Amino acid sequence: MSNSGYKIAVLGDKDSVLGFKALGLDVFPAETAEEARRILHTLAKEDYAVIYLTEQFAAGMQADVDRYKDELTPAVILIPGKDGSLGIGMANVKSAVERAVGADIL
Repeated sequence: MSNSGYKIAVLGDKDSVLGFKALGLDVFPAETAEEARRILHTLAKEDYAVIYLTEQFAAGMQADVDRYKDELTPAVILIPGKDGSLGIGMANVKSAVERAVGADIL
């Protein structure tokens, strides 16, 4: 956590997110994409500056993730889940870089 009072959350299936608790992050395990959707919107209303979300859940709730894409907080960052990467997180980084730079430099 930073000194600004903002917090960092990790949201995903239990097996993918539990290890982040050891790093001092707030962990929010979810069973379904619908549950993850509700948790995401709740965290966005609280003092979370960064929300790490597993790609597996993000794939089922893209509209919800897109809702926060252009907001200052929270930054929703996609991470691979226990089953590995789906490539969604890297695609989002590429898209953001293209928007910022005007060309695909990755």
